[in-house]
Amino acid sequence: MMLRDWLPVLLYLLLCVGFAGGTILLSRLIGRQRPSREKLMPYECGMDPIGTARKRFTVWFYLVAMAFLIFDLEAAFLWPWAVAFRELGMFGFVEALVFVAVLLLGLVYLWRRGGLEWE
Repeated sequence: MMLRDWLPVLLYLLLCVGFAGGTILLSRLIGRQRPSREKLMPYECGMDPIGTARKRFTVWFYLVAMAFLIFDLEAAFLWPWAVAFRELGMFGFVEALVFVAVLLLGLVYLWRRGGLEWE
């Protein structure tokens, strides 16, 4: 019973891993490989790396990263709810609305505090 329930998830996982691995392997086999000093340099936004990698970042950088993670994880939490939407009924719908409302309040707070300004 349990294997039958998880078989589609396992097949999907195997398909994804197989596709990713196959694409990388095919690229290795078919593509030309001519490494040079310039090709092996780190690449960042079209600019050559200048200076040391041991640079200090401001707290602002970490706050933006945390805000991104918080609002990015909401999709991960809403996915199981969307899968079980019909079984949860009205109670599940109200719970999801409360969850989204809390996230919306966090977004409004972040917006008011200037957390979305990038200067």
